[in-house]
Amino acid sequence: MIEKKEFYINGVWTAPAAARDHEVINPSNEEPCAVISLGDQADTDAAVAAAKRAFPAWAST
Repeated sequence: MIEKKEFYINGVWTAPAAARDHEVINPSNEEPCAVISLGDQADTDAAVAAAKRAFPAWAST
């Protein structure tokens, strides 16, 4: 089973602020196929802040 428990924020894989895992179910056979982490507000804030900082350099490409 695939496990993706980190978020790619600001160029690095980062553990979520609060560990909350979610089991993903394959709809074709209704079996578990992955475990992912669910982000919270702190994770969203970190991702948005990183995107805002990166935007000026990206926009000039």
